[in-house]
Amino acid sequence: MEITLKPEQERFVTAKLQQGKYESIDEILAIAFRLLEENEHREQALSELRSKIAAGTEQIRQGKVVDGEAVFQHLQEKLDQMPQEQ
Repeated sequence: MEITLKPEQERFVTAKLQQGKYESIDEILAIAFRLLEENEHREQALSELRSKIAAGTEQIRQGKVVDGEAVFQHLQEKLDQMPQEQ
């Protein structure tokens, strides 16, 4: 595969190599691809969060809400019923 960089990208890469910050173009590309992958994961997580918020907002609009204190009380009761570790 052949990759063509824009002049400003090439200057950036060359400067980083000359600074000794990275040892090779391969190292720079590996970091770039890792960051791209992380960015895609963040975008996916954000999309899922937006969907959950939209669903929750719709539930609120329909009056399908539960008091937060009641939820925490229910969870505490479940915890209290669990066997204690010795």
